[in-house]
Amino acid sequence: MGEVNCLSKEEAIDCVADLWSLLTEEEQTRFSEHLSVRRFRKSEPIYREGESPDELICLLSGKVKIYRDGVGGRSQIIRVIKPVEYFGYRAYLAGEPYVTGAAAFEASDVCFIPMTIVEETMRHNNALAMFFVRQLAVDLGIADRRTVNLTQKHIRGRLAESLLFLRDTYGVEEDESTLSIYLSREDLASLSNMTASNATRTLSNFAAEKLIAIDGRKIKLIDVERLGQISRIG
Repeated sequence: MGEVNCLSKEEAIDCVADLWSLLTEEEQTRFSEHLSVRRFRKSEPIYREGESPDELICLLSGKVKIYRDGVGGRSQIIRVIKPVEYFGYRAYLAGEPYVTGAAAFEASDVCFIPMTIVEETMRHNNALAMFFVRQLAVDLGIADRRTVNLTQKHIRGRLAESLLFLRDTYGVEEDESTLSIYLSREDLASLSNMTASNATRTLSNFAAEKLIAIDGRKIKLIDVERLGQISRIG
């Protein structure tokens, strides 16, 4: 968990300008004094299920997954985080341990601010309090949609939805069609609520139908319109 080549504190503050602009100069000074930045290696845990939450976490660069271990040790990816998104604070506000874990998909720079300072500031800074109310509301909406998608859709619909979800979250490469995130079959299956074998087989079917092209972990979306139809039909 080294800090070599990670973003500086000043660069981190520039990244979280949306939050920083809500603070008074005194509050900015206090946040700055306690803010820290750490780089996490690929697959390195940021926090684990059952641990006590004590920091507001913001992804500055890279990609992060929020997951929960299920029956038989099989993990379920609950959601994915992109720069600049805040996470890890819901459990603190709820007064409970983490009910999920978080890990880096790839090398990621992450910012931490003690939740005791954030909570104290929220008590007399209404703008900051509303900022996190909105964040929680957006996250809840995403979770509701994902729950319906993962429980009511068939395998093809779930996988098509996940591919489009990754495109909308992380974007595509310069060719405007290759997903900019390279997931293992296990992670893609976990995101889609299916087994790795089902994910591999369905990806192969999509490739045979010329909906996508596969090159190792790279996935190129060829027929986005048709994938959208499969996702909607479920």
